Amino acid sequence: MTKRKFYKMHGIGNDYIYFDCFEEPISDPAGAAVKLSDRHFSVGGDGIVLILPSETADAKMRMFNADGSEGKMCGNAIRCVGKYLYERRGIRKRRIAVETLSGVKTLELQEEGGIVRSVTVDMGKAVLEPKKIPATFSEEVAVDVLVEACFRDFRITCVGMGNPHCVVFVSDPDKEDVAQVGSAFEHAFFFPEGVNTEFVQVLGKNSLKMRVWERGSGETLACGTGACAAAVAAVLHGYCEKDAAIEVHLRGGVLTIRYTDEGVFLTGPAEFAYEGEVLL
Repeated sequence: MTKRKFYKMHGIGNDYIYFDCFEEPISDPAGAAVKLSDRHFSVGGDGIVLILPSETADAKMRMFNADGSEGKMCGNAIRCVGKYLYERRGIRKRRIAVETLSGVKTLELQEEGGIVRSVTVDMGKAVLEPKKIPATFSEEVAVDVLVEACFRDFRITCVGMGNPHCVVFVSDPDKEDVAQVGSAFEHAFFFPEGVNTEFVQVLGKNSLKMRVWERGSGETLACGTGACAAAVAAVLHGYCEKDAAIEVHLRGGVLTIRYTDEGVFLTGPAEFAYEGEVLL
């Protein structure tokens, strides 16, 4: 067994256990994610994140969900990676590039007194073609598609933001059985690689409330890619404006999303919670 230093960080409550792997890799990250994510018998978190060297960017991020599955992208986690690189790794740049399984993402850091207060992430363009999300629907764009789950009819909108997302507009997310319905969509045959499900309420012009079920982790306090998907879906439905600041209120806090022709931009805070050592 090896003793490794870790950093507990979160983006509005979406918490991961971060390991600096620039010098020393972790041999079994999937196993470590399962063990360490347990909130009763270990550190606890929504998964683990490895910060690694990259040949194409300032660093590379790999993230593993609480069930050990590897995710392609996490909007909250990548903001924390930017904060770590700036404050602890000494990469003192306001603009940082991070390699992910969904490509290289560019981060704009808002810093004050040497502390990164918030980060804006260029999340890339939203994917709307079902087969690229992936989803098995035949529509050219899967907007307001009627499906059945848990013996109920739902109208869903599918968006790819590095991860597959299923957005459901509801009258009140707090009245939805997020675990039951979210799990049903995660394992539905029309999402061959699983899906994150967002239950979204329109609060007003450019203002949304959301709860989220993440594949591999269950309900989390926040999901950056999910907030982006919700904002994109709201624009497609005419609930919000394109190229405007859209506030998405999650259980852990508020994220600001801007959906433009050039891409989707996510802004939010990143925080250190604590650091320690653990045996792997």
